[in-house]
Amino acid sequence: MPSVKNQSALHESKGSRPSSKINPAMARKIRESRKKESTVEEMFARLRAGDKSALSQGITLVETNQPKQQEKAARLIEKCLPFANKSIRIGITGVPGVGKSTFIEAFGGHLADAGKKVAVLAVDPSSTISGGSILGDKTRMETLVNHENAFIRPSPSGDSLGGVAKKTRETIILCEAAGFDTLLIETVGVGQSETTVHSMTDFFLLLKLAGAGDELQGIKRGIMEMADAIVINKADGENKKPAERARAEFRRALHLYPAKESGWQPKVLLCSAYYKEGINEVWELISDYEEKMKESGSFSKKRHEQNKFWLLQTINEHLKSRFYNHLEIKKLLSQQLDALENNETTPFEAANYLLQRYREL
Repeated sequence: MPSVKNQSALHESKGSRPSSKINPAMARKIRESRKKESTVEEMFARLRAGDKSALSQGITLVETNQPKQQEKAARLIEKCLPFANKSIRIGITGVPGVGKSTFIEAFGGHLADAGKKVAVLAVDPSSTISGGSILGDKTRMETLVNHENAFIRPSPSGDSLGGVAKKTRETIILCEAAGFDTLLIETVGVGQSETTVHSMTDFFLLLKLAGAGDELQGIKRGIMEMADAIVINKADGENKKPAERARAEFRRALHLYPAKESGWQPKVLLCSAYYKEGINEVWELISDYEEKMKESGSFSKKRHEQNKFWLLQTINEHLKSRFYNHLEIKKLLSQQLDALENNETTPFEAANYLLQRYREL
């Protein structure tokens, strides 16, 4: 037997393998559950019964890009449609640091405690390098995520417009079919996704901070025109008076914007999500909005407009997917990118060439 000092550093002495901590019966059940895939009918039945795990599975199904799974997702959505459209959809946006997650946890918790079934669709920004989510709303809403009346679903935004998950609209349908009557849809808040979220929600809430400066002046006007309410967060302690001054300024500014077609006059409220102050007033305002819009017919009209937008958006996504996934176009695109890098063509000529070739294929 060789001495220890002559043994290779890669030498491995024989020893007993550590025993598995997993119970054999439990391991067998896990393997069986992985093999057995729920049918659409089974998933739908569980989802309608309020099973959150079935809802999560359904959302994962609609988010997939696999053709077979997409077919299942389409059947599931079709089954859910008759049970949808029975909620209030609230879009929530604001710049990073405004306290969206704290507000949503306080607001959602207030509603859940009151007996509302709250679903939070938090759209995370994705890493442009790895494609993974770089935020985790579940970790930032520790109380709400454990509430029996709440469901939180963070979704990576991927490469969709402005960070809004492509499948958010289908997810809304699944959540409504599962019995959730209040949907909170949080945007990334970087100024690009608000238009899309506005087109899939009934009430659009803009969170602001007092004295935050005008770094986003270029996008502020468009967002404020879409807002149905502005809520100035962190209005507590030494920040209370600056928040009150900001409220007065925003009220004056809102009068300068064109009147909304529905006749609704946006309001400006103060709140402190951290101390849970002003939360009930926000909900009372939204309830007042819902009642007035339903009486005037504007609520259903807006929903019809949303459906039109979703139709056009789906067509756009389908055409884009077919173009970029076409095998011949993939080869030609690679060639044109090389030609572009070598200054042998222009972006416009390359695009026209690729589109022309796609039409001919």
